[in-house]
Order: sequence, then C-alpha cells, then structure tokens
Amino acid sequence: MDYIPSIGLEVHVQLRTRSKLFCGCGTRYGAEPNSQVCPVCLGYPGTLPVVNREAVRLTVVTGLMVGSEISPYSKFDRKSYFYPDMPKNFQISQYDRPLCLGGAVAIDVEGASRPIPLKRIHLEEDTAKNTHFEGFSGVDFNRAGVPLMEIVSEPEMHSPEEAFAFLQALKEILLYAGVSDCNLEQGNVRCDVNCSVRPAGSKALGVKTEIKNRNTFREVLHALRHEIARQVGVLEAGGAVGQETLRWDVAAGVTVGMRSKEYAHDYRYFPEPDLLPVALPRAWVEDWRAALPEPPRARRARLAREYGLPEYDAGVLTADPRSADFFEAAARLSPNPKAVSNWIMTEMQRLLAERSLAPSDARITPRALADLVALVDGGTLGSTGAREVFAVLFAEGGDPARIVAERGMAQVSDAGEMGALADRVIAENEAAAADYRKGKQAALQRLVGQVMRLSGGRANPRVVAGLLRERLK
Repeated sequence: MDYIPSIGLEVHVQLRTRSKLFCGCGTRYGAEPNSQVCPVCLGYPGTLPVVNREAVRLTVVTGLMVGSEISPYSKFDRKSYFYPDMPKNFQISQYDRPLCLGGAVAIDVEGASRPIPLKRIHLEEDTAKNTHFEGFSGVDFNRAGVPLMEIVSEPEMHSPEEAFAFLQALKEILLYAGVSDCNLEQGNVRCDVNCSVRPAGSKALGVKTEIKNRNTFREVLHALRHEIARQVGVLEAGGAVGQETLRWDVAAGVTVGMRSKEYAHDYRYFPEPDLLPVALPRAWVEDWRAALPEPPRARRARLAREYGLPEYDAGVLTADPRSADFFEAAARLSPNPKAVSNWIMTEMQRLLAERSLAPSDARITPRALADLVALVDGGTLGSTGAREVFAVLFAEGGDPARIVAERGMAQVSDAGEMGALADRVIAENEAAAADYRKGKQAALQRLVGQVMRLSGGRANPRVVAGLLRERLK
C-alpha cells in the first residue's frame, strides 16, 4: 500500500533585539552563564513584564514578508508547564489571538514551485538552556525571556525534501527582513517537526508524532526520512502509531520516544493578566510595509534578468543578502558580471568558510573586485596570480593594480621572451611535441604548463598556446 506523509513545522526564531521580550536584560550570545538576568526574567514574585516594541515589529515584518494577515488586536497568554528551564513554571506566549494569521512560503523542489501555507506567527519568550554533564545538570537563564517568534505551517509538506526546502526558503526571508541572525550553531533557529502518514486516497490525516527541537536543517531531513519509514512500517505490520513526542538520536540515526504528546488543553492557557492586549495602529503597520526589502525570490529573478546570470549563480548569491549586496555593488562597476559572480561563489565563499567569517568581515571592496576582474580580462594577470591577489585583498584590502606592480606579478605577453621559452620546452619535451602533432590536444596543455613553470607563472597562457601551435605545425 502507498502512504502519503503529511509534515508540519513549528519554527522557533530568536529575534534580533538588544533586550529581552519583557525586561531590559541583554541578549548577547556567549555571555557568562546567568549574567544577563533580572527578577523579571527569573520569575520572581511581584515583578511585572513590559512588552518589547521592537520584538512586535519584527514579528509583524515577518508576517508582511510572507503575506500574513496582521491582527490589529492580539494578546498574550500563559502556557503552563513545569520544567527546570521555565523559571515561572509558565511561559508567556500567544494562543488564540496571535499577531499574524495565514500567509505562505514558496518552495522549489525538483524543478516545481508551490506555496506552503502558514497557520500563524506568534511571539513568545524563550526558555533557559539546560546543559547536562556526567553527574549533574546546569541551567543558564541568560536565554530565558529572549524574544522568540514561532512560525507554524499547515501540515501540507509531503516529503522530507519539501520540509528542507521550506526551512531554506524561510531562512532567506528572515535574513532579508533583518529579523534574525539565523545562526543555527547559536540556536537562533530551532524546529519542532510534526509528521504523520495516511494511506493514499484517504483524506483524514494520520496520527502525528512530534520530533522536538532540531537546530539544523539536515537533522530535520534525516529525522523525517527515518520517522516516515518507521510509521509506515508500524502500519504495514498492523500496528497503530501513537501520538507522542520524540527526540532524534543523531548517533544512532533513529527517533526515540520521550513522552506522550500533549494537547492544547494540557497547557491550561489563559490570558496573561499582567499585560494589556496589543493594539497595532494601522499607520505603524503601513510604515513597516513600506520599508520591506525586496524578497529573495524576486531578487533572484532580477539578478538573472539584469546581469545575465545563470539561475544557479543567482540562487547562490541571493542565499545571503550580504553576498547579493556585494555582488551588485561590484557588478555595477564591471562589464563582466559573470566573472564577478564566479569570484564571489568560489574564492570568497571558500575563504569565508575557512575563517568562519561573514561577508562584511572581508577587507576586499566591490571596487577592488571589479578592478581585479578587469586585470584578468585585460591579460595583465593570469588565473594563478589573480587568486594570489584576491587572497591579499580579502585579508588586507588595497588596490589590485598596486599589489600586482609591487610584487612584479604582471603577466608577460612578450612574444620574443615567450617564444624562447616555447622553443626550449619543445626541445626538452620531444614526446609531448610528437603527441600533439599526432592530434592529441592534451599534449599542448602539458607543454603550456612547462612554459608557465619556467616563467614562474607569469607567462600569458593564451599567448604561449599560440606560440606553441605556430612552432609545432
């Protein structure tokens, strides 16, 4: 029997604010444990929360980016449960009146594009962080109270690959809107995965399980592949899937049961008595709408159209708005935008990854990259020398023409000098010369390589190839 998976995601996003959701404590990652806390975020009796306006704005901006309906009236609720990471034994969240309703995130899978509808986007406070050691556990309350936006999709993804594409597309939107840093290593984006399977032809959804708190997209992909196969196996064997909360064991590659899955009424939601409802003036919402950035999908299409880039290049560049900004700034200064794109996608991405840096940390400027492309296109600099100059520009900045002049890296195209080297190489490599005369084109490249070696990499390979062809006729 064929089965249809139904997947829904609850994506928790730490917002880019300087203070917590209901108090003035800082949100800096990596601070000394329990150093960014106060009586409010520690849940001391008698303390009163105050809503962070910027957190509300960022949540609404996200809703506007994905086409949600913005609620002019919303409220906060108490979600009650007991766990060491919850200092008040309840979480201030939103239940029946969230800030944003509906919307969709468009995904591309196997050449097809379709929207994944959203149910809601709401705002809540994050919990503390538990760290488990060999003989004890520690709780760091620095994260308790950090603004956390929850984006809830409808269960309308039908493969692990669609869920992976949804998370990638959503991350791009969040980065473009400046809503979150989306640093997965720091836990800025975490995901609860709801999954069920049903027989093909059945309209009723199957019993769902929830895989908790995945913080990499690859983990979501692998966990879903396993869980879908597990549920199908249970049903094929005549069993029943139980509604439960699971964890993903990365080492074993399996989902493991933690507890039975809660229902909404188990949390005993009720309106937060210490906070007034949020009434959003229409003028605020329209101002935020007018300031929205170009969406990543629209920018991807525009880069391909305006700069003649392949779809692949445009996709790589627009995955991070900072890379796209750098490309556009350099491409406006160069008649060869494809070469600009190649440098960003290869050397720049490699050096950033090796050094764990952001694009803004590199010292190279768009003008310097455009000038470097011009030196290569004009024959002044070969590919090997250009990579060396790029590394200097990346680490130190500067002008590529000056670096080339100071280091004597200019490519040599003098026919007399190169001709003498070509004659020497032919004489010393008679077998390769004979192979080329027999029609073996690869032999010519071996000879060119020998000339490049003798010239210290400064020979113009196009000039060298021409001189060798002329002599080998």
